[in-house]
Parts: sequence; C-alpha cells; structure tokens
Amino acid sequence: MSQQSPTVHPQGLKVLAASYLHGVDLTPIDDAWEIINKIHRGKHHFSGETYLFHVLEVASTLASMHLDLHTILAGMLHGVLKEGVTVAELEKKFGHDVASIVEGSTRITKVRYNSRIANQAENIRKMLLAIAKDIRVLLVKLVDRLVDMFLLDMVDREQQLEIARETMDLYAPLASRLGIDWLKRELEDHAFKFLYPEEYYELSTKLESSLDERQRYVDEVIRILKEKLRESNIRPARIIGRPKHLYSIYKKLVVQNITLDRVYDKVAFRIITHTVKECYEALGVVHANWAPVPGRIKDFISVPKANNYQSMHTTVKGPRDHFIEIQIRTEEMDRVAQEGVAAHWAYKEGQKISPRDAKLFRELKKLVSSLQDVEDPREFLDSVKGELYDPDVYALTPTGEVKEFPLGSCPIDFAYSIHTEVGDHCAGAKVNGRQVPLKYNLQSGDIVEIITSPSQVPRRGWLDLVKTSRARSRIRSWLRKEEKEKALKLGREICEREVKKHDTTLKKMIKSGHIKLLLKELRCNSLDDMLVKVGSGSITVQNLVKALLPPELRREPEPTATELSPEELATLLVSQPAGQSKDEKSGVRIDGVDGMLVKISQCCQPVPGDLIVGFITMGRGVSVHRADCVNLLKSDPKRWLDVSWTGIAEKQFKVDIHVTAENKRGIFAEISAAISHDDVNIVNMSAHTTPADLAEAKISLEVKNLEHLNVLLQHLRQLSSVISVRRL
Repeated sequence: MSQQSPTVHPQGLKVLAASYLHGVDLTPIDDAWEIINKIHRGKHHFSGETYLFHVLEVASTLASMHLDLHTILAGMLHGVLKEGVTVAELEKKFGHDVASIVEGSTRITKVRYNSRIANQAENIRKMLLAIAKDIRVLLVKLVDRLVDMFLLDMVDREQQLEIARETMDLYAPLASRLGIDWLKRELEDHAFKFLYPEEYYELSTKLESSLDERQRYVDEVIRILKEKLRESNIRPARIIGRPKHLYSIYKKLVVQNITLDRVYDKVAFRIITHTVKECYEALGVVHANWAPVPGRIKDFISVPKANNYQSMHTTVKGPRDHFIEIQIRTEEMDRVAQEGVAAHWAYKEGQKISPRDAKLFRELKKLVSSLQDVEDPREFLDSVKGELYDPDVYALTPTGEVKEFPLGSCPIDFAYSIHTEVGDHCAGAKVNGRQVPLKYNLQSGDIVEIITSPSQVPRRGWLDLVKTSRARSRIRSWLRKEEKEKALKLGREICEREVKKHDTTLKKMIKSGHIKLLLKELRCNSLDDMLVKVGSGSITVQNLVKALLPPELRREPEPTATELSPEELATLLVSQPAGQSKDEKSGVRIDGVDGMLVKISQCCQPVPGDLIVGFITMGRGVSVHRADCVNLLKSDPKRWLDVSWTGIAEKQFKVDIHVTAENKRGIFAEISAAISHDDVNIVNMSAHTTPADLAEAKISLEVKNLEHLNVLLQHLRQLSSVISVRRL
C-alpha cells in the first residue's frame, strides 16, 4: 500500500464502524483506502486541503450516523470516477451497491452544456434519479456537502456564494425531507454565514453576548417544568433547553420584521417522555401553568409529517412573560427527529424497511417523477426548489391521509398532490363539507374533497392560483401539449395549402419519398416536427415556400422599401390624387387593383422583406398581414389578395420584440446599448422581473426592414445575460 503522512490513515474509521457493525468484515475499508491512496496521492480538495483528509472525513461522518458498510465505502470512493476508475471496476471489487451509489453521487463533468444553469440542472436531475433508486446516494451527497461547507472559508467569494446558495436551496431542504434535523441545521447555518455574512456575525455576536443571561433563563424554565411534571406524577426521561439555530432566528426576524430583542423563543425546550400517553399529559401540565399562544399548538404525533417527524409543539407565555416554544415527544420520536431516515436504517442486514420509511421513499420517487417532464433547465431548477418547501399547511383527504402544502395553497394544489388526472379535471372542491371556490386558501386541519369533471381542463389562470411547483409544472405541461396540438393542426393546414400550389399533397409527398428531402431542407426530425414548427411560427411560411421550390428557382427576396411609413399608409384615402405615378403610390402594391385604402396590420407588424398577404376588410380597405400571421390564417381565404412591397425610401417600420434575460444590475442598459449600436430606435419599453428572478421586457422598435431586424435579434442573442429573444 502506498505510504502517506502517518496522520492520514483509516484506522479511526474502522474503529468507529466496528463499534456498531458487529460481525461485519471491514477489510473492504482497507481495499478502498488502497485505491484512494493511490489515486488521490498528492491531490487536494477545492479548499486546498489534502483530498485524503476530505474522503476520510466524509466516510467517518457517515459511520457516525451508524450507516451500513456500503454507504461508508461509497463515501470513501465518491471521487474516484472523475480520476479514471470505471463503474465496472468498482462493481467487480466492491459489488453493485457501492458502484451504484458512487456513480449516482458523481457530478456530470464530461458533457458540455450551453450554460452553467443547464449544467447545474442536469447534475441535479442525475442525482434525483439516482436517489429514486437508492436513498444512500443522497446521504453521501449531503455529508459530502456538509464537509465542504466547513472549508468554504478557503475559496474565493464567487465560489462561496454559488456553493452556499445551492446548499440553502437544495441540500438543506433535502436533509429536511429525510428528517435529519441536525444535518439540516448545520447546512442552513453554514450557508447563512456565507450568503449573509454581516447579518450572520451581527446575530451571532448579539446571541453570544446574552449567553449567560439566556442560560440562567433556561435553567429556570427546566427547574419549573420538572417541578410541575413531578407534581402530576410524570417522570420525563429528559428535559432539554437548546438555542435555536441562527438561521431559524434570522428567518423569524425577516418574516415578522422585528428586532432580536423581541424574539423571545430563542431557546427551544424539549420534554422527552417514556410513552405517548405521557406526551399528552405533559402538554396538559404545560398549558395548566402557562397560557398557550392560539394557533401555535401542533400535534405531529397523531398526524406525523411526511418525513416521519413526530412531536407535540406548543408556544406559551412562560416566566417573565417571555414566549417559549416547547416540544414534547418520546425517546424514539426524538431519535427519528434528529437522525431521520438513518434512525432505523433499512439497509442493515436482515432488517425490513418500515412502512413509514417506505412512504418517505415513495414521496421522493413521486418528486422525481413529477419533474421528469420539465425540460427547460431554469424551470426545472425552480420546480425542484418549489417542491422542497417547508410545509405550513396540513390538510387531509376524506380518508384521513395528510397532505402538506406551502402557505396560500388552493384546492388545485391539493388535487395535483393526489394525481395528475385529478388535478387536470378539477372542477371544484368541498372543504369540511362546504363548497368553496378554487381560489380558496387551504388551512391546517381542512378536510378536502375534490370534485372532478371529464370536461374540465387546466386553464392558464390556474398558474396564478397554485403555490406548489408540482401543480405548476403539471399545468404548464398540459398547456404546452395543448399548444403543440393546436400548432400541429394549424401547421398541417398551412402546409397542405402551400403544397397544393405545387400540384401535390402531403400524402403524395410521403408516398413518393419527397417529404424526406423537405424535412432535410427544413432540418426537421419528422413530419409532425415540421408541422408543429410551421404552426408555431418557428418555420415561417416564407421558408416553407422556399424549401418547396426547386433550387434553380430559389432566390432571396430583394430588399425593398416603401414611400410611406405604416402610419401614413393607414391614413391613405381610397382614391389617389390625379397625376401621381405608380412609384408615388402606397408602399404596398395590390395586384390588379388600384385606389384602395391600405393599412399595415398591427397584430403581426410586417416589415419590408416579410412575405405579405392583403385582406379585404369590411369598409376599411385592405389590411396587410405577414403571410404566417395567425389572425390571417384564421380568416376567409376568399378575401385574401396578393400584395407586395414596392419602391421604399429611408422609412422606419414599427416592430415589437420580447427579451428574457438574467436579472442582474444594468441588464436593461446593456440591452438598450446593443439596440442603439445597431442604429435602431426604441419607441417604447415595458419591463418587469418574474417570480423566477428573470428580467423580461417588451420593446417597440423602428427598423428599416427584415434584414435590419434579424441582425439586431442576432446581436441581442449574443449577449451573455440574454436567455431568449423573439419577435412578437
């Protein structure tokens, strides 16, 4: 075995594992050590620490949680795949379980994605899929992240923020899902330290300065509790008073907009009893001596949380009128509350998985399943964060099953928590036997019955009502599917019309094989792909017509212009003054017709270079549309006229675009500068930020022609912070 510093060896890890893995052969730890010692020799963790220290720390923490040998080995080996070791080699040496856990906990590094967000999304997607197969993947990832957080002082500020934000948004909530309270608190407090350093140090300093006073108060409350419980013949196993972790106090300050001196429940008291019966008796004693705060009594013993947490919570006005939170639970409940899924580990040899753990794993698999259809990286990340909320509302089905929701959730959220089909066809709801509107805010204890109807389908307005990302992603999925079906139908109509002009049909083109040439020309994977793209406007009618022509007949449209601006065109009279030449007439020529009022349609805002069609309106002359305008395609083709651009001068044409970008300081100034650089005038701009922290803007511009517009759109898309740009 390769030699390293004598301080780095696995002996301590083996002693720790042997203390609870009785009768288990621990020689694989030596085998794993030999591999990592050889691979990581002289290499360092991102913090600058020797990498061997890091992997031993991860494995030792997993052992301190009394996890099985496979998980400990995976903790030791979690970095080897990036160093050239294969999954097959790990499987041959340590078995399928270890290889699978290591593979699931390894980040994607070889595949390049077009953005940091896409890369982050794919790594999280990969991890969640691995978790659904084996929960131990998550335990290794959580402990690995915790060890990283202890060393975050040693990296640059940008990396600190990135790792801390991911920890707060993803890893701490996942630890909460597993019910591992100590791990969740550690992750949150360390992330808080780097995300809000000033607030962290101010809060920790103030709490440190009041430590002696707080300890005296804790001792006083514990003394009173013991005395009152003894008087009622209740002998608790323990009474504990511990300070709340910093981040939970900070959240209270922010949410309630109060100062630290007004946070009275800085300490959480815990009464540990021998039986469930004693839990309820102890609650009665507490309330008999101190007035409870209305609405702050929560019974998670009879109705456990989804992560198997059980406890009784109450907030009372204690000694010296300070509000104190008291939790009451049994020894077993306390162990589950602290260790979560690791409290009665299902992978221990010969031990069957408990019904509660099985339910927890099903919930995690449900989470993964609900996110599988979300393709957009940013929407996926938002959905993951939205799914990992701390529940504030606990509502029940008519059969008594508890469902957890964020504050402000509505019956539609409840419907989608049952099943996608129930959500899609949710037509109404009864709460506690009374009919309520779909916008009703669910309250804890509500018994909710969902009323469905086969004719009911999701509506876009539902997105403004729902709070859970599960409901939001399902509604969006249905709306996308509906839009795709509409685009498919519209695209088929457009394509059938255009190919008919070439004396053929789509059916004939498929039979003859010519459709393959068309699909290749338009870069489409299938006929349906092409029809959807034509129907949605991704492929313009102009491009479709060009692709249908033989190569020798294709030519780019010549850049033309018009004598008059759209505003001037709209005010033209039906009759033209005598003596005007053709070149002096409207910038749009109507084939075979003279002297008609012509106006540019504002629904699609055509500019010179667009393929255009005229539409005869009732009493208002001819409105000119882009050939792919949705409103035009819905109209009566018998009222269409062939029109074309003619003889333009240096005139400007109005067009609207929509820009989505990362919400950062100066982004709109950056976009405006790029527009100005291309000699484009901004007529109007309306901008806002979205709940997903994106910046969106609708911008009205004046351009010379289509080529001028396309150059601008290309330049805007090249800006690093711009996510998408489209013409409206």
